[in-house]
Amino acid sequence: MTKSSQLLLSFCSLFFSITQAQVKNTDPLYKTIMSKDSLFFSAGYNTCNIGKMESMLSDTFEFYHDKGGFENKEKFIIDFKNGLCKSPETYQLKRVLVKKSTEIYPMYKDGKIYAAIQNGDHLFYEKAGDQAEKLVGEAKFTHLWILDNAEWKLKNSLSFNHYPKQTTDSETMFDNDQSMQSWLKENNIPTLGLGIIEGGKLQQVKVFGEVKKGVSAPLNACFNVASLTKPVTAMVALRLVSLGKWKLDEPLDAYWTDPDIINDPRHQKLTTRIILSHQSGFPNWRWMNTDKKLNFQFDPGTKYQYSGEGFEYLRKALEKKFEKTLDELATELIFKPFKMNNTNYIWDQNVDESRFVTGYNEKGVAYPIEKIKTANAADDLHTTVEDYGNFMVSVMKGKNLKPEVFREMIKKQVKVKENKYFGLGFEIYDLGNGEYVLSHGGADQGTRCIALVVPESGKGIIIFTNIDDGYKVYEKLVLHYLGKEGQKIVDIESK
Repeated sequence: MTKSSQLLLSFCSLFFSITQAQVKNTDPLYKTIMSKDSLFFSAGYNTCNIGKMESMLSDTFEFYHDKGGFENKEKFIIDFKNGLCKSPETYQLKRVLVKKSTEIYPMYKDGKIYAAIQNGDHLFYEKAGDQAEKLVGEAKFTHLWILDNAEWKLKNSLSFNHYPKQTTDSETMFDNDQSMQSWLKENNIPTLGLGIIEGGKLQQVKVFGEVKKGVSAPLNACFNVASLTKPVTAMVALRLVSLGKWKLDEPLDAYWTDPDIINDPRHQKLTTRIILSHQSGFPNWRWMNTDKKLNFQFDPGTKYQYSGEGFEYLRKALEKKFEKTLDELATELIFKPFKMNNTNYIWDQNVDESRFVTGYNEKGVAYPIEKIKTANAADDLHTTVEDYGNFMVSVMKGKNLKPEVFREMIKKQVKVKENKYFGLGFEIYDLGNGEYVLSHGGADQGTRCIALVVPESGKGIIIFTNIDDGYKVYEKLVLHYLGKEGQKIVDIESK
């Protein structure tokens, strides 16, 4: 055998011995570490027995927390005394090990065990005063136990991947309509429309509050969803691309050129792809410019800048090409196929004003209802929670789109911020490991709305509110209904 072959054989032997290093739950080491875990948490952490906890820590103990940072033994004990165990009679936090989540790996030196690694998941429950105990969070952990003078001590503790977790008890705030109404009142939210997607289907539709003062909102209450209009317009264009009637990268000047930019050769660079990914170079709205005219603020296709004008530009090109209005195209391609019978770009005879939700400013003053007669590709769509929820289900499944067109839609066309991008008509949150979220928001006077779907898990949430600061309820709702995916979204937005 050659020297290189011997080295390879030695490496392979070492590798395979490592991959089989996890001990079985019947092994004495497994039982010993589990006993130590139980003693540390049950007799120490959960009952605030500081002396018992401290006796089980190595003198060089180190604690690493993905939210709270690093602590040595001294600081860990001080913070524990002055934090979780400051008033155990009024507040308690309990840690519970998730069954069958534990893995134990022995560490050897010269053929003798000197340490063990413990991996697992744990849940956290809190109890305040006389209230019922409730589940509040979940996390992963890694512990390094070492043999110190023949006694097992905890040397390192890593606690990570924390995310909120609500109890499934039917009396939780978000699953109890009366509790939800109280919470909305506390947050000064007159009306909330909520759609919950699970298993790739719209499973729940709830509407709380009033369409106007003194009139309760029905389940099919109609909301102005502001910029949630844009994803619908995007799907009209992508559906046409799938049918072979429109091209993503064809210059739009073949059909339309705005008079304000006709003398700027950069208009020749405008395409559907560039507009749907917000790389047109236009301002959000031309009226924001001093001269109220449309202009390029940078070369198209070079960077991201959110623009409603871009979508209006696309509308005019589509209407010129097909000799139909956008609302006619949307009815034919989206609303009828997806059975969105209560959705419209314009205010016409089909709008039931008695179901239309009034919008308010933060002081509770009502805004007048705008009765738009001409479709705006970027704004003022009228819809219900059920219609838009089913629309988002269709979106995440790529319904009525060719696979190659769907892939372009979810492709990261341009970066917005770290782990956040724009695809074609939708924001994309990169959650890691191939998991992503498709999202869009809407904000106008008297309306704050958001829609998010997670194609990998088949989950999603639709949130419609009718007040200028309605966004303040987004985070809790997203965290509750989307769990760890929701936490990742919140983390990305907070950076």
